[in-house]
Amino acid sequence: MTEKLQKVLANQGLGSRREMERWIEQGRVSVNGSVATLGDRVDASAQIRVDGHLLSRQTEQPVCRVLMYNKPEGELCSRHDPDGRDTVFDRLPAIRLGRWITVGRLDMNTSGLLLFTNDGELANRLMHPKCEVEREYAVRVFGEVTNKTLSTLQKGVMLDDGEAKFLSIAGKPTPIDAEEESMNRWFNVTLKEGRNREVRRLWESQGVQVSRLIRVKYGPLELQKRLPQGAWVELGLEDVNALRDIVQLPEETQSMVDVRQNKLDHVRLSRMRRSVKKHKIRKEQTGKKRIGKHAKR
Repeated sequence: MTEKLQKVLANQGLGSRREMERWIEQGRVSVNGSVATLGDRVDASAQIRVDGHLLSRQTEQPVCRVLMYNKPEGELCSRHDPDGRDTVFDRLPAIRLGRWITVGRLDMNTSGLLLFTNDGELANRLMHPKCEVEREYAVRVFGEVTNKTLSTLQKGVMLDDGEAKFLSIAGKPTPIDAEEESMNRWFNVTLKEGRNREVRRLWESQGVQVSRLIRVKYGPLELQKRLPQGAWVELGLEDVNALRDIVQLPEETQSMVDVRQNKLDHVRLSRMRRSVKKHKIRKEQTGKKRIGKHAKR
């Protein structure tokens, strides 16, 4: 029995299928000594190398795990940054099998709900346009928003990469007699895809500037209101299976989370805030040392 190469790589926890497809296109993957191409299929006996390293294919099926992270503004959705800037991976817990995969991305200036999983197939389906998983954002805009603006944004706008629209918009248009200082207004918008900067580009197409953007919901999961920015919480079996259900994956039967110990009580929230604060202090100190070294040169 053979499977698509990118699916095998994703199931080994190396990344989402889309990311694995990029690796294959970049020539980073070989099969039985030959550089792989998109469309290749492999069986259990195939020798797969990534960046020259032989892939030890896991026979143990890892438990599907999902983290909910409250991303602050200023963090990058990449594993490493050559300039030493903060990334969303900096404070995630260690994982024994595979690695954490982001479910979608948020740009540097967007905050809020970001999901991570060690299940490449789950990540792929949650992001794939055909699964039409809803995302909800709270967005603060500056500029005049009329009923016509809201209607246009729901009917559809032609962007550089095709037509886009909001499924729903909750919020009131700008009052006719509004003064400039009251031109900032909050709206909640939903859409079923995650194209690059799509929410911002939709508003900007109507001459309106986005000043704050927060993702508050992904599929059935809402950002936990008490979760501090920069902190994460691992989701229990019920939430994990809610995600798996909407993308037609079989239920997970195991969990590494003790529900009784996973509540965001006062003690746990205090620990989270202290941990986030310590991390910021360490990053600042590292940044100062790096600047000092460059100055000496």
